[in-house]
This record gives sequence, structure tokens and C-alpha cells, in this order.
Amino acid sequence: MTGPPLVVLVGPAGVGKSTVGRLLAERLGAGYRDTDDDVAAGRGRSIPEIFAEEGEAVFRDLERRAVRRALDGHGGVLALGGGAVLDAGTRALLAAHRVVYLTMGAGEAAGRIGGGAARPLLAADPLRRWGELTEARRSLYEEVATAVVPTDGRSPGEVAAAVLDALARVAL
Repeated sequence: MTGPPLVVLVGPAGVGKSTVGRLLAERLGAGYRDTDDDVAAGRGRSIPEIFAEEGEAVFRDLERRAVRRALDGHGGVLALGGGAVLDAGTRALLAAHRVVYLTMGAGEAAGRIGGGAARPLLAADPLRRWGELTEARRSLYEEVATAVVPTDGRSPGEVAAAVLDALARVAL
């Protein structure tokens, strides 16, 4: 499916962008795409391996390019990595799209992010680091969002339904 995404999901690590994105795609009869998956597939290794072997700067460049390609050519549900909003160019591109910022509090995050092994920026003291990153990025998520959907205490299905409700109220 080509064209602009039906919806772009942003938010911190562990908030459920991938899980909710897949459910949304199913409910909308559309494809699902995750730019972190695109980066990993393009490099033939996992995100933690890219960070360890090539560094964050290389990863961010790959991420920026993956986001641009997906915004231009994926007409389904698109999930962005937690740090994708750090790039000003990406934020500018997102202004033309329906973007839903999925949120969760620290209490919810504690149960979701675990040891942080699959998330390189959370490897040391995952919950503290998650809080720091989330707070530092909050204004950027809010800047690009056309809707905000809290995930705390909700099942993935309930979050997907809330996203659909939010999208019904958002016009572009």
C-alpha cells in the first residue's frame, strides 16, 4: 500500500507502538510498518548491534532516512522508534500526517520495559533512563502529535480503540 500513512505512532520505548500498531493495521485492513524494523533489516542486524558496532550517530542517520522513506511510501499504520522525533527534519515532515502520541507513566513503564536489554539507550538502570529520555522528548512528541492517547491501565485492544476514536476527531 503506497501513499501517506493512515496514522503514525510515536512515543517512548515500551509504550506499545508495535503491538498497538499491528492491531490498528488489522482493524483498518492496512499494512503495518515499523521504522526500527526497516533499519535493522537494512543493516542485517538488530538495533542493539547497530548501536554497539556503529554508534548512535550512524543509527540516527539510518533512522532519519527510514522515516522519510516510510512517510512517502507506506499507506498503512507506521510506528516510529522512540528517538525519531529528535530530528527537526523528521518533525517537520510529520506536520503533514496524523500522528498519535502514545503515553504512559513511570509506574506502567516499570512493568513493560524490563531489563532494557533490547533497548540500547536503556541498558544501564532502565527505569531511571526511560524517565530521563521520556521527559527530554515529551515536548517533541507533543509538537508532532495531532492526538494523544494514554496507555496506562489499558489493554492493547483498548488502546487501539482509543486511537481510532482519536483519529475520528482529527482532520487534516
